[in-house]
Amino acid sequence: MTDRTLDTAGSLQALAAGAPINQLNVLRDGAIGAQHNHSQTRSREAVRIPHISIDVFCETQDVTASMSRMAADRQMARARVGLNTGGIKAAARHYAQNPTPNLVLVESRSTGAEFLEELDRLAEVCDAGTRVMAVGGMNDITFYRELLGRGVSEYMLAPVDPLAVIEAISRIYGEVSSGRLGQVYAFVGAKGGVGSSTLAHNVAWTLARRLGSNVVLADMDLPFGTAGLDFNVDGGQGIAEAIKDVSRLDEVLFDRLLTRCGENLSLLSAPVDLTGTYDLQEHAIERLLEVAQASVPFMILDMPHLWTAWAKKTLLSVDEIVITATPDLASLRNAKAMFNILQQSRPHDPPPKLVLNQVGMPKRPEIKPNDFTKALQTELMATVFFDANLFGSAANKGQMIAEVAGRSPAAKAFGTVAEALAGRRDQKSGRKGRLGLGSLLDSFRRKAGERPSKRSR
Repeated sequence: MTDRTLDTAGSLQALAAGAPINQLNVLRDGAIGAQHNHSQTRSREAVRIPHISIDVFCETQDVTASMSRMAADRQMARARVGLNTGGIKAAARHYAQNPTPNLVLVESRSTGAEFLEELDRLAEVCDAGTRVMAVGGMNDITFYRELLGRGVSEYMLAPVDPLAVIEAISRIYGEVSSGRLGQVYAFVGAKGGVGSSTLAHNVAWTLARRLGSNVVLADMDLPFGTAGLDFNVDGGQGIAEAIKDVSRLDEVLFDRLLTRCGENLSLLSAPVDLTGTYDLQEHAIERLLEVAQASVPFMILDMPHLWTAWAKKTLLSVDEIVITATPDLASLRNAKAMFNILQQSRPHDPPPKLVLNQVGMPKRPEIKPNDFTKALQTELMATVFFDANLFGSAANKGQMIAEVAGRSPAAKAFGTVAEALAGRRDQKSGRKGRLGLGSLLDSFRRKAGERPSKRSR
């Protein structure tokens, strides 16, 4: 870490030579703090937390509860967070005998000179490179300037919002990228054979072709993936090579592993090789997602129907999740279980999206869509009606539904999902209004054309 570091000469008053001070937010009427009112549904694509160690020392129950929720958030998955009590005084005692982490976050109920004296004692035991965030109750401009003079990276007023803390950490480490990071969407079936892969492939094609955006489709079913068949390409070992040695994976190698499937669409294909097994580690996909987010506006993961450590970790890490189900009892039971665990594990993210597929199959008793969604307490993203002839013809030709029958209800349903994921459609039930097509495409292309800058590691 080369900037905004704390000096170890014995005081927070002396910053490392030439290191600029991280500016805090000055709120209206001279109030100090870095937190704002946050909505659980707001966009979070610009927040990225690096691989760092963080120790938190709280004094009050409210702040302790907020920090616990912060540490459990999926955006903090790359960080190691230790929660402690006792505030600044306990931190100073602890680090007198132990090395300091990358970031120390401390709370104090002290005010004025006493607060500053506690920070000075903490500085005496801080290692080089450690950064400090402080939480307190003082809302005064003079106090704020004193904190800046001591090199505190961020000051927040109690009580704190968990997402505000996450964004503050992201600002400290220069990880905010003005919304240019790509989005990762995971498509997974409520059970096997519900058509999740077909949905993922057609939505990826639609995003790339109709909306003119660069899209990477990753076939995560390594032994039995069908993306290569559906696009009539021989993709080789794309996804297997990407996760084989994550230390080698960068944007250059990532690009080399892609198989082009036409304009704007690329495939990371599954090897479909049964000579070996694919027992992946929990964090096997993490590096792939990082590189993809820095390279393309959209990445779609075609997830297999399984519940392993790596599959669960991947679902918890992505930006959006689309669950495909058929209108039967097994799908409803499984979808309910998936909704529950994903919403519980991702409390600050949008809930999973639901697509009902194979609706209207002849002679099959079905659960009505309204009853299905009522049981899940959600709304349908789209309904795809059963059409064996259309889907069979497209699969046998290695084409997408829109290539075979562009005006079919299924093609329109895939377009609805694509537009919704791209943020181009109001999905409130019963609302039909949308932007004019010309302005929609123009604005989307401008957004998709922005190539993100590489993030510092």
